[in-house]
Amino acid sequence: MPSTRSLDRALAVLAEHPVLDGHNDLPYALRKLSYYDLDATDPYERLPATHTDLPRLRAGRVGGQFWSVYVPTSLAGTRAVTATLEQIDLVHRLAAKHPDAFALCRSADDVEVAMADGRIASLVGMEGGHSIDGSLGVQRQMYTLGARYMTLTHNDNVPWADSATDVAACGGLTDFGVEVVHEMNRLGMLVDLAHVSTATMHAALDASRAPVVFSHSSCRALVDHLRDVPDEVLTRLATNGGVLMVTFVPAFVSATCATWEAQVVAEMVRRGLRASDWEAEIAVAAEYASTVPRPFATLSQVADHIDHARAVAGAEHVGIGGDYDGVDVLPVGLEDVSTYPLLFAELVERGWSDEELAGLACRNILRVLREAEAVALRLG
Repeated sequence: MPSTRSLDRALAVLAEHPVLDGHNDLPYALRKLSYYDLDATDPYERLPATHTDLPRLRAGRVGGQFWSVYVPTSLAGTRAVTATLEQIDLVHRLAAKHPDAFALCRSADDVEVAMADGRIASLVGMEGGHSIDGSLGVQRQMYTLGARYMTLTHNDNVPWADSATDVAACGGLTDFGVEVVHEMNRLGMLVDLAHVSTATMHAALDASRAPVVFSHSSCRALVDHLRDVPDEVLTRLATNGGVLMVTFVPAFVSATCATWEAQVVAEMVRRGLRASDWEAEIAVAAEYASTVPRPFATLSQVADHIDHARAVAGAEHVGIGGDYDGVDVLPVGLEDVSTYPLLFAELVERGWSDEELAGLACRNILRVLREAEAVALRLG
């Protein structure tokens, strides 16, 4: 545990610069719990079945959140579009129901106003290019409804981009994939490279005229997981001006957890399940843990990834993307959204300056969002 002095300093920084987290799957959790019934499952009050609710967001000094509007790749075509719209509708309705607590934001300026008002700045992030069903028109309408980033793929390829966890099909981006990236730049929608293959990372960095983000990934130099970012890409990220939002997913931050996850995936394949099926993996993992004890990641290991990203890309290119409610188990010390101050206190003890901590909390991602908006203005 960090010292009281370190925690007090972390809290002082977060009072001025609250966390703007890059990825939280609460909307999909609410889809599964109550099919978006905010009377039955209202995050304004304590929600024991989730990692996220307003009381714990307040305790965690969270001032802003990119809410992931994830839908599984098993929902293809127009079904994916419909489900994504339902997810976006949930974010809109949450802000409308509780305007004292949540503010729907579409720009960096909106975020800063909401934070100054003491509300949770709520932005929309689409997780997976399948949500636009191959249509730039759909992409534009998602932006109109508030989507401010799109992860180019989820666990499976889309016809125009390769995923990290699927068999390479197009070697990165197709011509249409490049067109998607250019349209995102023109709109001011952040290009999110979490989930994509290394080749797609490079292709998108080649194509993008604006800084890119990794909304929830960690460092491959520390854990050799396909969802993590290699140093060669972190180096390019610094040149591009983007941000790696370090995630808390145990298999991405702990080599022991990654090995255990690989065993679970092998068991899924043995059963004839798709290795990329996230929900099936959670179910199989729960069963597998009854015979092969599950290892746990730690807060310290997450801090190791943050330190590594700072060493390679620079402190101004690191953020936080916890992936709460997108995983079943989290690192010890980071069990829910109330725990961010403990992580910042750990970094205080590792020698991070207040300026670096402020950047990590929100300044870096706000800069990227503002720069993407500037690029969109130039491109017209």
